[in-house]
Amino acid sequence: MNITRRQALIAGSTLAGASMLPGQLRAETKQVSLAFGPVSPVYAIGMIAELKGYFRDEGLDSKLVTGNAGTFGRQTLAAGQALFAHGDASHPLQLSARGKPCKILLATEMVCSYANIVVRQDLYDGGINSVEKLAEHKRPDGAKPIVAATAIGSGTWVFGTYVFETRGLGDRVNWVAGGGPNTMFPSLQTKQFDAIMAPPSWIVEVEKKGFGRTIYDTSKPGVFEKDFGGTLPVLVIYTLQDTIEQDKAMVQAYVNAIHRAIAFVKATPLADVQALVTPKYFSGIDPDAVSAELGFDKSTWAYDGVIDKSSFERGAKPWYRKGTDIPETKYEDVVDMSFLQAAMAKYK
Repeated sequence: MNITRRQALIAGSTLAGASMLPGQLRAETKQVSLAFGPVSPVYAIGMIAELKGYFRDEGLDSKLVTGNAGTFGRQTLAAGQALFAHGDASHPLQLSARGKPCKILLATEMVCSYANIVVRQDLYDGGINSVEKLAEHKRPDGAKPIVAATAIGSGTWVFGTYVFETRGLGDRVNWVAGGGPNTMFPSLQTKQFDAIMAPPSWIVEVEKKGFGRTIYDTSKPGVFEKDFGGTLPVLVIYTLQDTIEQDKAMVQAYVNAIHRAIAFVKATPLADVQALVTPKYFSGIDPDAVSAELGFDKSTWAYDGVIDKSSFERGAKPWYRKGTDIPETKYEDVVDMSFLQAAMAKYK
């Protein structure tokens, strides 16, 4: 199944017609939607909550809406076309700075799985096996190497640019928007891109096809912590402040469902999680690729969703830099752990 069809499948998937809990009336079911992109196991938590029936249990009729880059979730939420978004923590910060106050409700990743850098196979074979060597490379016309993020301003761009900048190499590469795997992979193969930012599932596919090799891998112990100072909220579930003010009960129900999905993943063998999500959402993706991405979080995450003040403040390094246009933001102004705390108390 190609990426476009997977997006259509997810965007069209709802729980319409699902049975309600005893005593609930169908009229009480609330329509909710979660926006994210691209279609990748890194965003599987919403899919799991749907497939396990947790949204239905909470009286919600859920729809998943997807695009080609993490910025899609931010844009869709801002446009009022989704009530919740799943994406890089920089997105709600950017929205808040642009007059759309947001609240981060929980984290789904605390070590960045998409800060990995994959270089073209021919360049790797030629000795370019580090970030520093990539920055020294010149294209045939003498231009700087081209590195692709999913979109300029996306999470891959935020973390990727920081990796180069922290080494004093920020001005040594040219960044472009590469989109999803259906555009990223061919552009790497045809040498339009010299390197791409890639989550674990993409790494598996790219290396199997012989298109490239990884030169920066956050799955290796200590790599992320060395550059970023420790764990920090990377992928988060967030919503507009207006949504919370208009319907706190609905927001609580949504967080309850996501929390239950997180607990399920923590307690369930990786193979069983993969077997749950693959038939509907990842049948067209290499099973090893899906396993690599789901397994990344299994090996790096505490699986509680909690964002404390110290971890949030570690995000200052990648977030508050020239080019991100994100002003320094107080923890209390954008993080709301009250819904997660209530969910944890309810589902001990």
